Amino acid sequence: MSKSKTKYVCSNCGYESLKWIGKCPECDSWNTFVEEIFEPSKKVNLNKKVTSNYYKLIDISAKEEERILTNISEFDRVLGGGLIPGSVILVAGDPGIGKSTLALQSTALINEPILYVSGEESEKQIKLRATRLNISSDSLFILSETELEQIISLAEKLKPKIVFIDSIQTIFKSEIESSPGTITQIRECTVSLIEYAKTKNVVVILIGHVTKEGNIAGPKILEHMVDTVIHFEGELNHSFRILRAKKNRYGSTNEIGVFEMRENGLVEVTNPSELFLSERDKATAGSSVTAIIEGSRPILIEVQALVTPSNYGYPQRVSNGFDQRRLSILLAVLEKRVGVKLSAANVFLNIVGGIKIKEPAADLAVCLSIISSIREQSIDSQTILIGEVGLGGELRSVPYLEKRIAEAEKLGFITALVPSNNSKSLIQSNKIKIVSIEDLSEAIEKLLSEI
Repeated sequence: MSKSKTKYVCSNCGYESLKWIGKCPECDSWNTFVEEIFEPSKKVNLNKKVTSNYYKLIDISAKEEERILTNISEFDRVLGGGLIPGSVILVAGDPGIGKSTLALQSTALINEPILYVSGEESEKQIKLRATRLNISSDSLFILSETELEQIISLAEKLKPKIVFIDSIQTIFKSEIESSPGTITQIRECTVSLIEYAKTKNVVVILIGHVTKEGNIAGPKILEHMVDTVIHFEGELNHSFRILRAKKNRYGSTNEIGVFEMRENGLVEVTNPSELFLSERDKATAGSSVTAIIEGSRPILIEVQALVTPSNYGYPQRVSNGFDQRRLSILLAVLEKRVGVKLSAANVFLNIVGGIKIKEPAADLAVCLSIISSIREQSIDSQTILIGEVGLGGELRSVPYLEKRIAEAEKLGFITALVPSNNSKSLIQSNKIKIVSIEDLSEAIEKLLSEI
């Protein structure tokens, strides 16, 4: 029998070391090494009889399997059209964001045998949650268990089409000495569940936690092992939630799903733009509307800015939903290229609805919202602002402008300020007027006059 040894593994990147290290040499993270017990691998027998077969590519027949619909259209959109039998899906998100709620709600609408395994709640707690969500299903089986061997044994007996594991951090294999949630347990349990899913042609959905940095808890290799990685995003003080695919072997990663958290559970938002603009005050200085692309879906959002005099040596720069460094760049461009003095002013920026902007197409709306707040002059409520601002103050083109304009047309906007390079390929519409802009100065001049 081989003797067990100890090694240290970085919980962030999976780097292994025989001794504890304060800083990981691979990812430069501090205090991420955790102790693991392992047995040295046995020598490989090269004379072992080969039992595996190989095939020519042209001889392999592969047909697209029929997907299992969750009947939650936003969830199906992110999955690429539904669940593929034999796939393993990892759904991760912050505590309390709604991962378990989404899993439980989807089980009620799937007309297939489903096993819901919870390592965090008892059967009675799950029943109370199901009652609150008005969920009742004859094909849903509940199991409160954390030992993997028991879970797989019962699953093979019930033969479900879908297995939910809530959460993978609570599951453990009895043959491994490490405690649940450690790198070894998460990795080995996931390997066993993947093997079960592929051999039995069962969909396995793993619910996972995230670290305080927003990364999926556990070894980094976990994301490479599964077929699909979905992040459930949102602010706890906002009701909106975004389901975003970071990896999908059976579909596109350019889709998102939008939900609203209510007392009776998650409700699909089929038209996010209309919802985000529903409470907009049309006569407020510092407010503008822009169009962003989330996945392949255009969404109109409101950008709010507030500029106040600073009584201290260091003015505040606060942004909610917008990159802080990007805001600093835009403020420098406004001061250098437009002549707006902001070095002694506090600037507060807010993206309404808890949405986080990750593309530069909202630069023009941010800049003009700041100018509007300084001059105490409101922007026309039926004007949408789209464009990336360069360091020279010029307006640069953005992708998918046609989709953004079409979304603005649907919601009744009559004017769109867009980069001049983009407008050359646009066809003028009778519903919305396209105004070409070269730089920030021209945008400010045209916006303050009758467009």
